[in-house]
Amino acid sequence: MSSTESTGRTADKSPRQQVDRLLVGLRWRRLEEPLGFIKVLQWLFAIFAFGACGSYSGETGAMVRCNNEAKDVSSIIVAFGYPFRLHRIQYEMPLCDEESTSKTMHLMGDFSAPAEFFVTLGIFSFFYTMAALVLYLRFHNLYTENKRFPLVDFCVTVSFTFFWLVAAAAWGKGLTDVKGATRPSSLTAAMSVCHGEEAVCSGGATPSMGLANISVLFGFINFFLWAGNCWFVFKETPWHGQDQGQDQAQGPSEESAAEQGAVEKQ
Repeated sequence: MSSTESTGRTADKSPRQQVDRLLVGLRWRRLEEPLGFIKVLQWLFAIFAFGACGSYSGETGAMVRCNNEAKDVSSIIVAFGYPFRLHRIQYEMPLCDEESTSKTMHLMGDFSAPAEFFVTLGIFSFFYTMAALVLYLRFHNLYTENKRFPLVDFCVTVSFTFFWLVAAAAWGKGLTDVKGATRPSSLTAAMSVCHGEEAVCSGGATPSMGLANISVLFGFINFFLWAGNCWFVFKETPWHGQDQGQDQAQGPSEESAAEQGAVEKQ
């Protein structure tokens, strides 16, 4: 019984020991350096960016009052959200006649391309920054000794910088179009019943776009974070060492030439 208990205890301790070794091997002080600290900010703001855009939902609406006393006031409420394929969202338009009661209508526009590109970029940034943090904290010696890792990190950082600028600008323009398509005035303008004399239409509450506006702001913040991180990643590449070596090689040669000129004048 004692042998079985001891083997069970050792089996229970082995996973814990592995976790302890893994945590002890992490160099948390790397997070105090710009290379690691900015990566943490990139990880957080990537979550904020794709989370704010992907979780957005709003409502727009209108009121239709038929001049015919037999029909009451009709309230139209249309819910929309990510991925902003508005042309697939249906709502019922009331008809102020005796033959039919309503007609199925759709919102105008498809703005899924910039929204999905923005969210996809945020998810890829989230996973890449996680992998980079693991490399910085656990395998930093491999990162510094193997020169390919800093080069790949620099190229990927430059690529993400460019893509964040494009994604934030495209989603900002797409959000402006979404606001125009979901305004209550746009909803009443698209309904044919509002253009005749048989009904009086009025707009409902304007949809709140606060969360969507924040997502655009987070997109530009991510662009500035990745652009600023390019310099700190570039310092880890061999290219930065070559530039310093050339400067140091040119410095003594110029000084020696100046000393030789001074000797010749004497």
